[in-house]
Amino acid sequence: MSKIQSKNIQANGINQYFIEAGEGAPVVLLHGFPETNYGWRHQIAALSRQYRVIAPDLRGYGKTDKPVDGYDKRNMALDLRELMRALSLEKVALVGHDRGARVATRFAKDHPEALDRLVVMDNVPTRIVAREFNAKMAKVYWFFMFHLVPDLPEALIEGREEAWLRYFFSAWSHNKAAFTKEDIATYVDAYRQPGAVRGALADYRANSVDVTQDMADADTKIRVPTLSLWGAEFDGVGKMFDMPAVWAEMADDLRTYAVPGAGHLVQEEQPEIVNELLLDFLKGWNG
Repeated sequence: MSKIQSKNIQANGINQYFIEAGEGAPVVLLHGFPETNYGWRHQIAALSRQYRVIAPDLRGYGKTDKPVDGYDKRNMALDLRELMRALSLEKVALVGHDRGARVATRFAKDHPEALDRLVVMDNVPTRIVAREFNAKMAKVYWFFMFHLVPDLPEALIEGREEAWLRYFFSAWSHNKAAFTKEDIATYVDAYRQPGAVRGALADYRANSVDVTQDMADADTKIRVPTLSLWGAEFDGVGKMFDMPAVWAEMADDLRTYAVPGAGHLVQEEQPEIVNELLLDFLKGWNG
């Protein structure tokens, strides 16, 4: 594996922290909740043998700035576009999981000239979640509503970050052996940083703006080759939605795959399968 470098760049008005490894065509990895860019540790090791891998902490997460606003997905996609400009990158292959997939999807629509191909992991697009929401979904997506409440979640989570995070890592994973004590401790430390819990919640609290943005260009298909992966064992995505049909609404040039033995945290639960799928999909990407 290439040496991993930690870097900071001021872009789109915030300090963005990212890790980078390898040389060649650029591949950007966008994490989701409840993770940081640490969630890509298994992918960085595999992909950096052939590609220049860049894994930012999203706005509000990890070591990136945590401003009070700017969490709508159009602006978070602009965070990436400005980071690319700062790094003199004209075009990337983009991989997003969960919240990062929402940013990546908005990036694909807002900045198609800067994108060669797209991977989205265990994610149902925001407008489709809103369209299909019902009582059955509410039982699984309860945290969406909880995270939207102003101030109360922060008050309840402060000092209890480990319990909050352990719930999600346990409830959302099928292969629970994928996470060591050290892995959980790394995430807990990240979310104990000043503003980190509020930043993650602000990501969710942009939901109404995100839906409005997504509805405005709902008929615009993603132009680039797209791969949608999801955990076959997760109640909130693969077991609840017809994922090939969901993503056929979003992209015409589409591949889909349900990853066996994985829940929501697919790239951490089944890294060997995911890495093989990514490397196959990235073939031909030469920068």
